[in-house]
Amino acid sequence: MSLVHPTAIIVGEVELAQDVEIGPYTLIEGRVKIGAGTKVGARVSIRGRVTIGESCKIHDGAIIGEEPQHLKYGGEESEVVIGNRVIIREYVTIHRGTAVGTMKTLIEDDVMLMAYAHVAHDCVVKKGVIMANCATLGGHSEVGEYAFIGGLSAVHQWARVGAYAMVGGISGVSLDIPPYTRASGQHAHLYGINTVGLERRGFPKDVINVLKKAYRILFRSGMLKMEAIKILLEEYGNYEDVRKMVEFIQTSRRGVTRDAGKV
Repeated sequence: MSLVHPTAIIVGEVELAQDVEIGPYTLIEGRVKIGAGTKVGARVSIRGRVTIGESCKIHDGAIIGEEPQHLKYGGEESEVVIGNRVIIREYVTIHRGTAVGTMKTLIEDDVMLMAYAHVAHDCVVKKGVIMANCATLGGHSEVGEYAFIGGLSAVHQWARVGAYAMVGGISGVSLDIPPYTRASGQHAHLYGINTVGLERRGFPKDVINVLKKAYRILFRSGMLKMEAIKILLEEYGNYEDVRKMVEFIQTSRRGVTRDAGKV
């Protein structure tokens, strides 16, 4: 049985699973589904078409499913989808998608969004991502699994942060950050492989060493991109993580961030 505070307002086609808790003065309005064991704090606003998974924790003042900040948004019934075990801290804002994008803002399982973080329309935030306080994603951006974005950092519209990458605090990401790398700066640049992060996620030493070699070939050898990729695949193409890094670079639409030593 769900526990709903008497001051909470629930309007529309709202479905609450077992053991959901809704705090005081919270507004839930629209086509909203909330999974079992999820706890919603005080003064939270959940509006529109929103699906929230199981065992999530949504803290006071968060706003989920509000209309996107997009001049071409025309009231279309877009949505927000949030996975399981997601932690949403105080005053986080998550906007639903647009017809210009995928019509969906997606946050996968085990994500942590710290206080005042913002996830804009049509974004994809993959499993295990951590966004620190006041980190901001522009529309249509994508963050790969287990990436970390530091506090007060911003990711430009359509830009991507690769899996297991780390973006330092107070950084501006305007180009794609490849997976497994470290980046920081007002106009972010790369500073090598995210060794500590990879060790914490259990990557074997030989894989980390190969990724370091791959980084040097791609970003510090002075070779043209196509030449560097050819040599990299010939020498280390049997490593799945190397292939993922190459694929990320080859599919970049905005371009890839440069190494700090090559600026």
